[in-house]
Amino acid sequence: MGTAATVATCALNQWALDFDGNLERIFKSIKIAKSKGARYRLGPELEICGYGCSDHYYESDTLLHSFQVLAKLLESAATRDIICDVGMPVMHRNVRYNCRVIFLNKKILLIRPKITLANAKYYENSNIFVFCQETVPFGDAVLATKDTCLGAEICEELWAPNSPHIEMGLDGVEIFTNSSGSHHVLRKAHTRVDLVNSATAKNGGIYILANQKGCDGDRLYYDGCAMISVNGDTVTYNLTVAAEISRAASKVCPYPRVKVDFALSCSDDVAVPTCMPIQWRHHSPEEEICLGPACWLWDYLRRSKQAGFLLPLSGGIDSSATACIVYSMCHQVCLAVKNGNAEVLADARKIVNDETYVPEDPREFCRRIFTTCYMASENSSQDTCNRAKLLAEQIGSYHINLNIDVAVKAVVGIFSLVTGRSPCFSVYGGSSRENLALQNVQARIRMVLAYLFAQLTLWTRGMPGGLLVLGSSNVDESLRGYLTKYDCSSADINPIGGISKTDLKNFIQYCIENFQLTSLRSIMSAPPTAELEPLVDGQLSQTDEADMGMTYAELSIYGKLRKIAKAGPYSMFCKLISIWKEICTPREVASKVKHFFRMYSINRHKMTTLTPAYHAENYSPDDNRFDLRPFLYNTTWSWQFRCIDKQVFNLERKEGASHVEDVD
Repeated sequence: MGTAATVATCALNQWALDFDGNLERIFKSIKIAKSKGARYRLGPELEICGYGCSDHYYESDTLLHSFQVLAKLLESAATRDIICDVGMPVMHRNVRYNCRVIFLNKKILLIRPKITLANAKYYENSNIFVFCQETVPFGDAVLATKDTCLGAEICEELWAPNSPHIEMGLDGVEIFTNSSGSHHVLRKAHTRVDLVNSATAKNGGIYILANQKGCDGDRLYYDGCAMISVNGDTVTYNLTVAAEISRAASKVCPYPRVKVDFALSCSDDVAVPTCMPIQWRHHSPEEEICLGPACWLWDYLRRSKQAGFLLPLSGGIDSSATACIVYSMCHQVCLAVKNGNAEVLADARKIVNDETYVPEDPREFCRRIFTTCYMASENSSQDTCNRAKLLAEQIGSYHINLNIDVAVKAVVGIFSLVTGRSPCFSVYGGSSRENLALQNVQARIRMVLAYLFAQLTLWTRGMPGGLLVLGSSNVDESLRGYLTKYDCSSADINPIGGISKTDLKNFIQYCIENFQLTSLRSIMSAPPTAELEPLVDGQLSQTDEADMGMTYAELSIYGKLRKIAKAGPYSMFCKLISIWKEICTPREVASKVKHFFRMYSINRHKMTTLTPAYHAENYSPDDNRFDLRPFLYNTTWSWQFRCIDKQVFNLERKEGASHVEDVD
């Protein structure tokens, strides 16, 4: 029978460049790990400096302060008699590496850099000076303790087809650790869990994964999901686990071993509980939308030290979904306070500027920190006004109704005064240019007013602070460019900017069922519309899908093929003639694909000004990080479209020949 060891993993809410806060959270996790009897503690990727530092990694300050934090950890009694595995950047031979620094009792055992190529192994002494220690093993090695052997992976090395744990397992490594900075994407969690379990399903062993949690200052939300798997089964996603250790051997090229005069087990391990497999419960996409963006908003709000949010609420699906996410955030805050979370309570009190306040009712808390604003024009319907008002009442937001016509007429009046010309909507005989310009003026006026009210609404209520403006354009509209540059979708942050219209509709239905927000039923049944063109007999004449020339369902397919499948116009056409063969002819598919790429390329420049949005879909067109493509295209796509036309001709000729044969 093997010995039992207790190892600890954690999910830390680190913040880029917050060295004081990051150090405090690391110390806290080590303290908890030791209190549970752990002899090894694993932390998330780059936990010392924070994962989202971006170009700050190139600054010498980031390296300096990371080593200063490491020194604090090394000299502290809190890290005594436990192997600590922390993440930080390290400069080695004038090259910066994303590293794991593993130490025990003031001595660094190994600096293990992130590996990008399977065979690019290196193992040498690095002259990194910490206290009296002059040299440190640097490279791809494993730790050999008195009772077992540990090997390390970093984040996406688990996702690679030739993951290091494969060879390490064959070389006798029994415990695999992964320090991760894995961000949340809808429907991604189950893949991560399956990868961790499969790592030890064949050859046995223990896999420990730590992950970043929360918003660390960027568009990403890290969803935690720290977990431990034993012999292919998840045994916990709490802090610690006890596991029996087995032995293995192989004939592979042996890994360099750093011998450690330390054991993860103790002589008296009878009282250590054995681990049992548990059933992992995955959230549905609707639950993920309800929880992930809400937690992201909370981190952003408390860390920006603002007093709440302001949202232009139109009465449509997108802005209503954004409002529901804020309401979910309020619900989660009240639940955390009820469960005794002192940190959340302290943050809530700072936000509302009341040291005695206790958030108990989500609607009451929502009214304190959330302002919604319906900005009517002569083109707005009473239906959307009523829907926005009713939703605001049900979630409890402080709601404002205002009319923008005076401001719009003033701006258009200035243009007319200068040029002597007055633009008209197309329904009144105006050109398409006039029609679009008049729509854009309304949208941009709304943005200006949103920021004005965000700065001064609390002032008018006798309350301190300002509000963050929330955007509400979805990922599909951004991909198509169906938004005005610098309009009311422009904001400080956007919680739905990475979510498709289809998923938002499902999320709205989820909110109806789980939050009893009955006002959402009429919002769900109404056709999406910008309400920027004149009403006809008091009724809407403008709808989003008619304006775009494509449906939201089609947009989601275009987005996945363009980004995830890496399809250009011709490749997309070839794939869609098969996918849509039951509903479209090749010529119709060609027309749809051409229209999409024309509109995408014409409007691609808008992606450079997108409001920072929660990243939830891998086909996000966000120009900042997730979609590194040009924003100035030849919008005729002449060569690509000729290839499509040629293929359509061949298919139609083949189809025609087939019909002739059938007649004969």
